Amino acid sequence: MTGRIAIITGAGSGIGRAVAISLAARGYRLALAGRRTDALEETAALAAGSPEPILCVPTDVADEASVKALFDETVARFGRVDLLFNNAGLNGGRFPIEDMALARFKEVVDVNLTGSFLCMQAAFRVMKAQVPMGGRIINNGSISAYSPRPDTVAYCASKHGVSGLTKAGSLEGRKYDISVGQIDIGNAASAFSAAFANGVPQADGRLVPEPVMDASVVGDTILYMDSLPPDANAQFLTVMPAKMPFIGRG
Repeated sequence: MTGRIAIITGAGSGIGRAVAISLAARGYRLALAGRRTDALEETAALAAGSPEPILCVPTDVADEASVKALFDETVARFGRVDLLFNNAGLNGGRFPIEDMALARFKEVVDVNLTGSFLCMQAAFRVMKAQVPMGGRIINNGSISAYSPRPDTVAYCASKHGVSGLTKAGSLEGRKYDISVGQIDIGNAASAFSAAFANGVPQADGRLVPEPVMDASVVGDTILYMDSLPPDANAQFLTVMPAKMPFIGRG
């Protein structure tokens, strides 16, 4: 996999940072996207092994022009895009449906769903035109794309939407040799999961501590998904702590 060019959104912390570190160690050339330049540069400093200096591009994934600039800069630097890890996301906080502010709901959908669409669209435009044609897109879904947590309507709905993007992208990408898959991640160490050890709201109202896995596991899983031959695709892959509640949230 040495020398493959990857774009990682949401690369300034957490899962995005862990994936950047894993890919760099395997010799990927990287473009890191996120809202904060300083956070991206911190990730780049931690990601040793990339054969070229890592490109850091401040990006608002919910803004079409910003996403276009990210892909334009990546192609100008590296010549092509082999992998997009569509990772940027917001959790939106916990609110009962009746108390969820419309502005907050729209903000979560704008980043998690519209942002994923805009990045996938930009990747399609690049990957269908490059020589050799094709590439791989891995969308960051969530266990919440299958089984919601209480009081997370915006996050849950947006991640169900990401699954729809994955299915549509996988179908439409075939003619361009673009494989689109999805990684559904359980409790991985990140800003999202910092409070899990203190107790997470369950469907029955209890607060129950939940196990958390190291985010490097996600990096290893992305490497596996991208190591498949071009004619194979991990369509949906769930990675999670073995003892985390999931099926029926039990």
